Amino acid sequence: MKLLIPTLSLFAALCLSACDKPTVVNVPATPVAVPGPAGPTGATGDTGATGNTGATGNTGNTGYTGGTGATGATGATGDTGNTGARGRPGDGTTIVVMPAASSPSR
Repeated sequence: MKLLIPTLSLFAALCLSACDKPTVVNVPATPVAVPGPAGPTGATGDTGATGNTGATGNTGNTGYTGGTGATGATGATGDTGNTGARGRPGDGTTIVVMPAASSPSR
């Protein structure tokens, strides 16, 4: 009888341990976010500052003035024509030529 009680307690412990099932923990699935309808459009933002004006480029150098061309040769002097015959002396009569009359003013 001395061995019967420890043997039965050992047998009972083995039987109870064989029936013990581990606890299964179910992890819930991560919910998938479904987008809702779009919200109203936000206000228009302020206009940004105007950028700086760029620097003006350098003006190029002025080109050199070309040399003056050579002067052409002077032409030869033309021949002098024959001298006309001398007129005869006048008879003392003076002729006065009158200018044309001007048109009347209106």
